[in-house]
Amino acid sequence: MLLDPLRIPDDLWSREDMHEVLAARDIGALFRLLARHTGASQTRIGAAVGLEQGYVSRIIAGRRVTSIDVLERIANGCGMPDEARMTLGLAPRRRAYRPDMADHHRSRHSDVPANRSWRDDVRAAAQLWEGDVNRRDMLRQTVFSSTAYTLPALRWFTATMSQPVEQEGRRTVGQPDIDTIRQMTATYRRLDNQYGGGHARNNVTRFLHHEVAPLVTEGRYDPATGRKLLAAVAELTQLAGWQAYDMAEHGVAQRYLTHALDLARTADDAGLGAEILAAMSHQATYLGHTATGVDLARQTAHRAGLTVLAAEALVMEAHAHAVALHERDCATALHQAEQALDRADRSSDPQWLGYFDEAYLSAKFGHCFNALGQHRRAERFAARSLQMDERYVRGKAFNLALLATVHARHGELERASAIGGQALTLTTQLRSARAVSYLRDLQAHLTPHRRRPAVRHFITRVDAALSQRR
Repeated sequence: MLLDPLRIPDDLWSREDMHEVLAARDIGALFRLLARHTGASQTRIGAAVGLEQGYVSRIIAGRRVTSIDVLERIANGCGMPDEARMTLGLAPRRRAYRPDMADHHRSRHSDVPANRSWRDDVRAAAQLWEGDVNRRDMLRQTVFSSTAYTLPALRWFTATMSQPVEQEGRRTVGQPDIDTIRQMTATYRRLDNQYGGGHARNNVTRFLHHEVAPLVTEGRYDPATGRKLLAAVAELTQLAGWQAYDMAEHGVAQRYLTHALDLARTADDAGLGAEILAAMSHQATYLGHTATGVDLARQTAHRAGLTVLAAEALVMEAHAHAVALHERDCATALHQAEQALDRADRSSDPQWLGYFDEAYLSAKFGHCFNALGQHRRAERFAARSLQMDERYVRGKAFNLALLATVHARHGELERASAIGGQALTLTTQLRSARAVSYLRDLQAHLTPHRRRPAVRHFITRVDAALSQRR
């Protein structure tokens, strides 16, 4: 059930007790005042500011909040006016932003904070990397909120000419530094596909914090180098978000993808920005936020630049429609995706788009038809998806689990168990919460039939192999 927006009386911010609380940066007292004057529960306050209820409870009990990034999140979530923001020690904004009130279809350019610079984006991203490396409890308690994608998507969608990305720092940043980031990203991406998001996630965050952060925050670079640098950093940040998503750390993943989109916008890399929006759409649909999934996919298509990215966006839109059981809209988007992919010139694809091929498209078609209950069509595409590049081990585990699930839903229990066994073999080699989740879903479909020997054997294998896995 959706929670009603947090309604804070305007005069609350001008009260003397509120002023004292903000000046002392006593967030626990702030939350108590909000609860007293709005009747909001800890859960409702947490949803507004993007923190879990348990963490809100610990703040109210006395835990201090010192991170500027978290204070910004709380100020934005509460729709805090500029005077209150400045009392809290934050920079003012031309117009306070309330994520739960956001709707980019009705927004104007004045809804976007006008005084946000590219350096703000870089500092915010660096704070995230630092917090992730240090495993800060605050970051781990962040929850996913579909509305939290609205403002960064709006900034990207309405982006005008970007500011010059140049800086006078302590050390010169050149092409070799950028090449290193790109080579490390390619290596980590290959490991992600072969072994799952959990395999190298910590290495990626440490590289971002220890090696990349000093380059972007302390380096010296001209505008041309600066744009290339931030584009490379945006790609690696997007990968870190994708790894967190694969490990079911959805709030953390959302923050990485949000910062990656801001960096891609500053770098004026429309293609990479579209790819990040597609990842956002993927995550939103996976978590059941289908309206957000559709909206983000459509924004992806609008500014994709490459025909193949437009095809990807249409596939993401189709999947969101399918999960929402909007069959006609799904069919339309799938047809348009096929047409777009037929027109696409793949000769100039960036390296991060190499996964999007006929096998990937077939898998997405299979997921769509499976969600719609069209099992025979889903089976055909799921089988075709297995004609894939064997380097994508996680993707093959997903596709095998999909095919097995289709057979299970169609009553073909022995085939489902056999193919599920193949998916299990690959999943035990992975650190991927999504792969485990797909197998557990298959197991749930088969459990009512566990008296069948093949089914019982498969279920026993799954329990033995995954009992200690997320």
